[in-house]
Amino acid sequence: MSIGKILIVDDEKSIVDILKFNLQKEDFETLCAYDGAQGLQMARTENPDLILLDVMLPYMDGFEVCRTLRAEGDNVPIIMITAREEETDKVFGLELGADDYITKPFSLRELVARVKSNMRRMRSLESPRSGGEVLKCRDLTIDLERHAVFKNGSELVLTQREYELIKFLAAEPGKVFSREDLMREVWQYDYYGDLRAVDVAVRRLREKLEDNPTEPVYVLTKRGAGYYFAE
Repeated sequence: MSIGKILIVDDEKSIVDILKFNLQKEDFETLCAYDGAQGLQMARTENPDLILLDVMLPYMDGFEVCRTLRAEGDNVPIIMITAREEETDKVFGLELGADDYITKPFSLRELVARVKSNMRRMRSLESPRSGGEVLKCRDLTIDLERHAVFKNGSELVLTQREYELIKFLAAEPGKVFSREDLMREVWQYDYYGDLRAVDVAVRRLREKLEDNPTEPVYVLTKRGAGYYFAE
């Protein structure tokens, strides 16, 4: 029985075959696309639980696929796969709304672990909750049942990661969490991934949450220690 549907988008058939074989061994159902346009179409029609998305693709690169899906309101977890080492490329994918990235050549064990981590995270979000659970701070309301955040009564358009991040911080206002803490608790990685993913997620969240992201009043920084939610 499948434990989740993974869409693999990569133009290198050998890599697709390896990923497909290893994911199917872990009881995942796999779908495969070999260019960006096909990957985007399958993401729209096949409703995958997670996308493994190469950056360098024919017709439409992985960045554009990610950008398009997020613009359409699709918050499916996306792990970018790239052979590039440039720091700007890695951060750019996260800025577009990718949940994570992994660089070729990669460890299959690590990649499968990241896939499983994202699947656990999504399952926890889908778990039913009793009605009426909310967290409030000033003009913000975090509705735990609806997985939604409202400011002055209007719903904010957040990715799943951004929602999870504010929900986690707001549950313990005033408590400072290091980037390692957040990587472990929000990203649910048993190892430390690239901590820049945390900084990018906080920056994106502030852009949607704060009136002035350069002077935040909700998600605050404790210099040299980490991030915390205002009391």
